[in-house]
Amino acid sequence: MKTPRQEPPRAADRKDRLKAALKANIARRKAQAQARSAKGEGADHTEQEKE
Repeated sequence: MKTPRQEPPRAADRKDRLKAALKANIARRKAQAQARSAKGEGADHTEQEKE
């Protein structure tokens, strides 16, 4: 029976950096989508007022 390998410290650090970068990217995209949604709602609302 083989013992499970532990990742070298560098690999664990890399995974942590990638995880943090992914989390930041997702948060940024979510904020952008919310801003677009809010902008879109305001534009639709003003178009309805003009008609």
